[in-house]
Amino acid sequence: MALEWEQTIVEAGDPAALGRWWAQALGWVVVDDSPEEYEIRPAADRMPGLLFVRAAEPKRAKSPLHLDFRPDDQAAEVARLLEHGARRADIGQGEDVTWVVLADPEDNEFCVLSSRRPGPAAVSSRSGP
Repeated sequence: MALEWEQTIVEAGDPAALGRWWAQALGWVVVDDSPEEYEIRPAADRMPGLLFVRAAEPKRAKSPLHLDFRPDDQAAEVARLLEHGARRADIGQGEDVTWVVLADPEDNEFCVLSSRRPGPAAVSSRSGP
């Protein structure tokens, strides 16, 4: 038996707007742009993707699931995402951490981890929540 991860579902007040925001933030392509389901992927034939669907009700609390991203240059990527409309978020991470917590336009938290360093330590350790 094989199991393939196809996509992560993100509930949104405005699926198309949030999907466009993430497509631009990640540099991904849009594979479905209907108003109720907006899907993006790294490439049209690559998975997993993100599927944005209409939320039944507005977000009320911290998301139980969030995405982590490992950039080449953490400071530059955080600055780019903040310019793109992300905002800093406090999920109780404290001040002495190696990652930065941000939130997208609908307050979904995500982390920008420390920059990848060359060598085996970068492969075996995860500097995030």
